[in-house]
Amino acid sequence: MMKKITTKEISLSGVLIALAVVGSFISFPIFGSKCAPVQHMVNIIAAVILGPFHGVVIAFIASLIRYISGLGTILAFPGSIFGALIAGIVYYKTKNLIATGIGEVFGTGILGALVAYPLAKIFLGEVAGNIAFYTYIIPFLISTIGGSIIALVLIYGLKKAGVIDI
Repeated sequence: MMKKITTKEISLSGVLIALAVVGSFISFPIFGSKCAPVQHMVNIIAAVILGPFHGVVIAFIASLIRYISGLGTILAFPGSIFGALIAGIVYYKTKNLIATGIGEVFGTGILGALVAYPLAKIFLGEVAGNIAFYTYIIPFLISTIGGSIIALVLIYGLKKAGVIDI
């Protein structure tokens, strides 16, 4: 039986998508990748509060808007979706925030970076594709570790203040 999606979940998803897109202005280029740590922060917040399904949808829509508007490259898709999925699954199974952060880092920094290789080769050309295989793991890790730390500090703070009950 499918769970009914509430207005509150849709509203929070919209706010998180907007935060990820606006947060894209805080990015830095490393080896042809635009590293946007706010997206990874959003992935963890969505994983914890809304779950893996919403996290993946939020990551996809934010990546699409970032790509269409020129705030991100095609690499925004694997760079966010895998992290959101793994973080969501880890939090759903363990309810452990540190493990969720590690899941985000692994999903984005390793899986997302490896999937970036064929995308870079197809959409960014042969040279970018060849570089991507060797160099996207490092920038993806830098971006996701930064965003994950921010998210964990924020979630712990909100939990301690009684704003969220997780």
